[in-house]
Amino acid sequence: MISHVLPTYNRAALSFERGEGSWAITADGTRYLDLGAGIAVNVLGHAHPDLVAVLTEQAGKIWHVSNIYQIPQQERLADLLVDNSFADTVFFTNSGTEAAELAIKMARKYWDHQGQPDRIEILTFEGAFHGRSTGAIAAAGSEKMVKGFGPLMPGFRQLPWDDMDALREAIGEKTAAVMIEPIQGEGGIRPVPDEQLQEIRALCDKTGALLILDEVQCGIGRTGRLFAHEYAGISPDIMMVAKGIGGGFPLGAVLATEQAAAGMVAGTHGSTYGGNPLGCAVGLKVMQIVTDDRFLSEVNRKAALLRQKLEGLVAAHPDIFEGVRGQGLMLGLKCHVLPTEMVAAGYDQKILTVAAADNTLRLLPPLTITDAEIAEAVERLDAAAGQLSR
Repeated sequence: MISHVLPTYNRAALSFERGEGSWAITADGTRYLDLGAGIAVNVLGHAHPDLVAVLTEQAGKIWHVSNIYQIPQQERLADLLVDNSFADTVFFTNSGTEAAELAIKMARKYWDHQGQPDRIEILTFEGAFHGRSTGAIAAAGSEKMVKGFGPLMPGFRQLPWDDMDALREAIGEKTAAVMIEPIQGEGGIRPVPDEQLQEIRALCDKTGALLILDEVQCGIGRTGRLFAHEYAGISPDIMMVAKGIGGGFPLGAVLATEQAAAGMVAGTHGSTYGGNPLGCAVGLKVMQIVTDDRFLSEVNRKAALLRQKLEGLVAAHPDIFEGVRGQGLMLGLKCHVLPTEMVAAGYDQKILTVAAADNTLRLLPPLTITDAEIAEAVERLDAAAGQLSR
């Protein structure tokens, strides 16, 4: 018989009753060091007191009114995002998938608004993950996501990852947009080199194509900058964020320039829940904390410490690990074994990690992880690797 919860996940035999900072705790009190953070969601850890306070305060006032009305919390969060980014305007969603859908719609609507409604092709890249809606899986195009779901939304063209020659050949005056993650998450913690992002921006400028960046996983301080593309010194036209922006509360957003958003007039898009007072109150507090220069400086310091210790781990287990890659606290261990084996061994050592493609183990701890917890994490990963070496 089918379970009452649709069985679309291969769930671990674990459940957690509560959390404290970098720790997830089962009903019997067993503590697991959480290096997954809900897949890069819990940027401030579990039950952060400031988030608990603002959520509780807002819950005692008003939760939801819909976007029929003005929402002051939404406006304040939009102001903070605009003040700290390239963007002129923001639309709030509930998830990264919804943000991807709007980014696609916005790019195509832009060209319709420009009098070129047939300019719809969006270039994407092998290994990408933009969500699981029909539009998002069509954009990514991988067999495991599209197989069995019938005709795909047309207008996407997947290119090899890390192949600039293919992009130079494909992009042209018929290209509506290029959509890319500055660091692939699901694809295996694969950063796009700064010089490639710079050339992609230049190619878009040359052809008029819009540049869409998917920072759902790598944004909101995860890499040591508020947004990962800042390292390359470029700006997109449209950007999706989610995950970390809500600190665990379902929240996403699309940021855009005024020009890119020109076609999105009243009635062209909407969301019942997106940007409600409860979600935006939490998101505002997350952004206030993460945009503090001292906070991001600490993220970078801790990231350097973690990477140094992970390099030692790789050297100690060359039969298990090939190397470390990533940026900030978005790191991956390229494995010689299946990453799912390391995840399972980690459960035995009471540490939580996340598998990814390209034989990579993702390490996405809360940005608030302490030095002592970093040391403890690497010790537990060392023990887990030792299990597999026997």
